[in-house]
Amino acid sequence: MRRTFSAAIALAVGAALLAGCASGPRKPTSRQIARIERALSNAPGAAQPSTIIATEIAFARMARDEGQWTAFTHFAAEEGVLHGENGPIAAKPWLAQQSNPPKPVQWGPRTVWMSCDASLAISQGRFRDPEGKVGIFNTVWERQGDGTYRYLYDGGALDNPQPPPPPAGEEDEEVIVVTALDTVRGEVADCLGPGNPLPAAPFAPASTGAEIGGTRSGDGSLVWQWRQDAEGSRQFRSFIWQGGEWQEAASFDFGAEAGGAE
Repeated sequence: MRRTFSAAIALAVGAALLAGCASGPRKPTSRQIARIERALSNAPGAAQPSTIIATEIAFARMARDEGQWTAFTHFAAEEGVLHGENGPIAAKPWLAQQSNPPKPVQWGPRTVWMSCDASLAISQGRFRDPEGKVGIFNTVWERQGDGTYRYLYDGGALDNPQPPPPPAGEEDEEVIVVTALDTVRGEVADCLGPGNPLPAAPFAPASTGAEIGGTRSGDGSLVWQWRQDAEGSRQFRSFIWQGGEWQEAASFDFGAEAGGAE
């Protein structure tokens, strides 16, 4: 059975973050984040996309308060990678050599896909860089032994072409964070009984010379893959098991000329 928590998540998150914002959008406070977590704690089943939304909020908040690369280091899994224009690189060794930029990238999730066993999740959303340019990102989250989530993969690209600038009065760098959360959608994979192997996910054949990586959830109900083609184009594909078949989840072609979110 397909389970979508978009209405519950949208109402709870939107109410918590947008209440009291008549004077303009602002970043969520610790009290608002606590309200979000309490409001969404009753979502059905062990797999709750709300946990990934809360993680994304904390991730973006740390980037604003403590520095972009400080946050990326804190939320990286030991084997986490960042998918830049020249291909994926190990996140923690690269981040250890970086200094925080004066202003961080701002972002907010739009959709979260989660495996039935909650071991793996994928978020996709929008970001804005310090110059005001916007784009899309994909992040793969893995549950750790302590129950927290850390990213295995993060990649993004700027829109090409860029959309027109926002109307006067909506240029605040946090608009993309707050307004994204009032429409966030959560999808959970169907749970599988023991002894029910799944067919292979329908990833397209790779081009000659392409590099490929990716994993699957512990129960196999969510799979993802990155590719770096020989000519430099980047791809991200993922599939979730719902309704007795593979459904396409987060997917995006970054293109050889696309700028990154980093």
